[in-house]
Amino acid sequence: MPAMKPSELLFKIIAITVIGVCLAGAWLALELFSFKRNPVNLSEEKIVVIEPGSSLNRIALQLQSEGVIDHARYLTLLGRWHGKAEKLQAGEYLLEPGMKPLAILDKMVAGEVLQYALTVVEGWTFREMLQAVRRHDKLQHTLAGLNTEQIMQRLGMPGEHPEGRFLPETYYFAAGLSDLDFLRRAYQAMSELLQQEWAQRATGLPYESPYEALIMASIIEKETAVPAERAEIAGVFVRRLEKGMRLQTDTTVIYGLGEDFDGNIRRSDLRRDTPYNTYTRRGLPPTPIALPGAAAIHAALHPATGDSLYFVSKGDGSHYFSATLEEHINAVRQYQLKPQQ
Repeated sequence: MPAMKPSELLFKIIAITVIGVCLAGAWLALELFSFKRNPVNLSEEKIVVIEPGSSLNRIALQLQSEGVIDHARYLTLLGRWHGKAEKLQAGEYLLEPGMKPLAILDKMVAGEVLQYALTVVEGWTFREMLQAVRRHDKLQHTLAGLNTEQIMQRLGMPGEHPEGRFLPETYYFAAGLSDLDFLRRAYQAMSELLQQEWAQRATGLPYESPYEALIMASIIEKETAVPAERAEIAGVFVRRLEKGMRLQTDTTVIYGLGEDFDGNIRRSDLRRDTPYNTYTRRGLPPTPIALPGAAAIHAALHPATGDSLYFVSKGDGSHYFSATLEEHINAVRQYQLKPQQ
């Protein structure tokens, strides 16, 4: 068999190399297709934490080390092929069984990080809200050791009383949000809602500012948990203000007692003068006494019409409303002083 010429040998080597490369490329393409098409290795939900500054390659290696995928190199190639390498965002991500590699990358590109919740309850005081914020382990705590004045200064509101300034609702956030930013969100939410409601308020109300309406809303919030009664209670208090009558509500007295309140309000407490004692002082107290919800704010700015000037608890969460003192005294006897069965 005649020996091959050098040119023929070179051609054969090149041909074999090209064929090998083509076969390797085809094999890699099949592997990538299979990797892209098949779900990742998850039999249950898993949270992965992507640190800031992580590259696509680093994320792929992390997912491989955590057993989510088998081939980090395939995820890297897939991410680059689809133009996602420079768009991935840090954070906590919830991965679920059945997810495919590209879906994971899409989630990280969209920044669909795991969300946590903290509910600020209607009627809480600022102190109670701050306690809940400080207990939440997914918030970044930066306000430790600061008093309320210092916190308000950090919020850019120096000298402002914090009570009532934060809107009760459920807030969702990613892990690592600072406690200050959380408070800022709740403060801004209340400011926006109050301005919206003030712009649409009923005419002829005895409030000189949105803040006075906020004070009234906080009293309404603490007086009843019955939605249908809020506007009626607002009407009672508005009419009392208009007539120059004292509001005479226990809720403001209790707030004024502060830590001295032991759960029972006494006659001596009603006679003890504080800026919040609406039995000894006319008009609204100097600040809100709680965090009022949207419904209480709406009621304060849209009080029900009528002639009632008094109300008394019926013992079941609702109230009896009276237009005259005589009727009110009879209602007190019926609902508050009735003999024990």
